[in-house]
Amino acid sequence: MAAPEVHSEKERAKSKKIGPIAGLLPFITPYKGLAMLAGFALVLTAGLSLAMPLAVRRVIDGFGSDDLSLLDKYFFAALAIAGLLALGTGLRYYMVTRLGERVVADIRKAVFARVIGLSPGFYENIMTGEVLSRITTDTTLILSVIGSSVSVALRNVLIFLGGMVLMLLTSAKLTGLVLLIVPAVLVPIIVLGRKLRGLSRDNQDWIAASSGNASEALLSVQTVQAFTHETQTRESFSEVTERAYHSAKSRIGTRALMTVIVIFLIFSGVVGVLWIGARDVRADQMSTGALVQFVIYAVLVSGAVAALSEIWGELLRAAGATERLVELLNAEDQVTDPASPVPLPADVKGAITFEEVTFHYPARPEQAALNGISVEIKPGETVALVGPSGAGKSTVLQLLLRFYDPEQGAIRIDGVKIKDMARSDFRRVLALVPQDPVIFADTARENIRFGRPDATDTEVENAAKMAAAHDFLTALPDGYDSYVGERGVMLSGGQKQRIAIARAVLRDAAILLLDEATSALDSESELAVQKAVEEMSASRTTLIVAHRLATVKKADRILVFDQGKIVASGSHDDLVAEGGLYARLARLQFTEGLAAE
Repeated sequence: MAAPEVHSEKERAKSKKIGPIAGLLPFITPYKGLAMLAGFALVLTAGLSLAMPLAVRRVIDGFGSDDLSLLDKYFFAALAIAGLLALGTGLRYYMVTRLGERVVADIRKAVFARVIGLSPGFYENIMTGEVLSRITTDTTLILSVIGSSVSVALRNVLIFLGGMVLMLLTSAKLTGLVLLIVPAVLVPIIVLGRKLRGLSRDNQDWIAASSGNASEALLSVQTVQAFTHETQTRESFSEVTERAYHSAKSRIGTRALMTVIVIFLIFSGVVGVLWIGARDVRADQMSTGALVQFVIYAVLVSGAVAALSEIWGELLRAAGATERLVELLNAEDQVTDPASPVPLPADVKGAITFEEVTFHYPARPEQAALNGISVEIKPGETVALVGPSGAGKSTVLQLLLRFYDPEQGAIRIDGVKIKDMARSDFRRVLALVPQDPVIFADTARENIRFGRPDATDTEVENAAKMAAAHDFLTALPDGYDSYVGERGVMLSGGQKQRIAIARAVLRDAAILLLDEATSALDSESELAVQKAVEEMSASRTTLIVAHRLATVKKADRILVFDQGKIVASGSHDDLVAEGGLYARLARLQFTEGLAAE
C-alpha cells in the first residue's frame, strides 16, 4: 500500500511562516462571551497566584511582631486568597474546557460538511481513512490544546510577566541576575521548537497513513482473507505504524531534550540567585520575608517558563493538526456550483443532451474516457449503453450526475446546462442504481427509505415489491426492520442489488440511471427486476449500462461504445443485422449461452 505523501522542506518552510494555528480563530470568534469569561477567570487566577507571595511575606515578617491580631489578619488574608484561587481555577477549567469542546465540535462538523460535498475526483488523491484520521485524531489533539494548553499557556505568560515586575519591585539586584539567564533559556526553545514543529507534522501524517491503511484493509477483509493476504497486510500495516512510531520517537526525543535544557538552566539560575539572596539576608540588606517572597516569585516565573517550553511543543503539534484540517476546509473542488445557478424547469420532462463531450479522468489524463460524444435522448426514452469494459459507458452516468466536469462540450437536462444549475437541484430528478450497491449499517427499511426520507412504510414496501425484494425481506428475522450490518454484510450480492433498485424506485425520479443493475441477480430475480424496470421506464427517461445484452434487448435505442466513442446506434435487431461490434458481442453471449445450456 502506498505511503503518505511527504511534505517538502519548501512546503514546511511556508507553513511555518503563516502560523496555521490562527486557522482556529474563525471557530472561536462566535463564542466571544464564553472566551471572555474564561479570560476573566484566567486573569483572576493569575493575579491571585501573584498575590499569594505578598501574603506569605507578611506572615513570615509578622512572626517577629508582638501584635498577634495583625498576624491573624495576614493568615486570614492568605486563606481568603487561597479560596478565591480555588474558585477561579474551577471557573477557568469549566469555561475553557467547555469552549474547547464547542469549538472542536464545530470544526468536526465543518470539515465533514466540506468533505462530504467534494466531488469523487478529490478522493482519487487521498485515502478515506486519512480523512477520518484528520476528523478524529487531529481534532482530539486540538481539543487538548484549546481545552487545556492554551489557557495554561496564557496563565503562565501572565504569571511570568507579573512575576518579573514584582521580582523587580522586591529586589532589583536579584532580578537583574535572573534576567541574565533568560537568553540562554530562549535559545533552545526557539531552535528546538522549529525542529519540533516539522516532526509534529510528520508524526500526524504517518498516524493518518496508518489509519488509512487499516481502514482500507478492514473494508476489504473478505478479499484479504480469500487471497490469504493476511501476512502481507499485517506487514504493510506494521511498517506504516512503525514509521509513525519512529516519527513520534524523534518528536518526543526533541521535546525531552528541550525540556531538560530549559528546566536545568532555570533552576540553576534560581539556586544561584537564592545563594546570593541568602548572603544579603545575613548582611541585613533584605528581610527574610522579602527573600522568601522573591524566591516564590522566582519559582513561579521559572515554573511558568518551564511550563511554556512544554506547552510550546503541544502548540506546535496543534499547529500541525490545524494545518491539516484547514487543508481539507480549503481543498479546491474541481466541480463547483455557479454563483447564480439557473433553476431546473418545474415540470421536468427528462430530455438529456450530450454535445461534443470529451473527458479524461484526473488519474488517467493521457487516456480519453469519452472522446467527442454527442447524443440526444428524448423524454421517456429507454437507452442502453453497451460495449467492452473501459469503453466509457459508466463515465456517461458519472458526468450526467456531475461527479466530474468534461473538458469540452456540454451536458443538458431539458435544455439547461447542468453546469449552470446547482447540483442539489438537478440531482433530485436523478435516481441511480450503481454497479456496486451501497448499503448502510441500518435496517433494510431505512436503506430503501434513503431514496426518499419522507416516504411512508407502505411506499417503501411497494418499492421493494417492484424491485423483487419483498419476499426475501419479509423472510428476514425482523422483516423490513432487520439490521443488515456494515455495508450490508448480512445480505447476498443479489439482495443488496435489489435493495438498491428499490431505493431508486422509491425516489420516483424523472431520470433513472442503471449501472449494471442486474449483474448480481439470479435469472428469476433478473426477470422480475426487468419487468419492474420496464414499468418504471414507461414514464421516465432511463439509461441502462449493461454488459449482459439480454437485459437491453427491449430498449428503445442501444448505443454501442468503444474506446470512448459511440460506434453504433439502433435497436437490438438493427444492430445485429448491421454486424460490427454489437453483433459480435451478441453472437458471443447468446451463442455461448445456448451452447452452455
